[in-house]
Amino acid sequence: MSTFLTTLTLIVMGLVAMVLLRGLFVMMKGGSGNTSNKLMQARIVLQAVAIILIMLTLWVTGGGR
Repeated sequence: MSTFLTTLTLIVMGLVAMVLLRGLFVMMKGGSGNTSNKLMQARIVLQAVAIILIMLTLWVTGGGR
């Protein structure tokens, strides 16, 4: 179970980084403000999911004890 949670957490953290980089490229190119806003919202949701998964992984594994 903890291996699954760890893997899922790493995947979501990778998605956060990808959305962040995509948003930066859209801003640098002078793209649509609407697209930037949607990417920001997606990043915030993914960050929340990542934090929840990190906390859940710590809880399942005993917090590194």
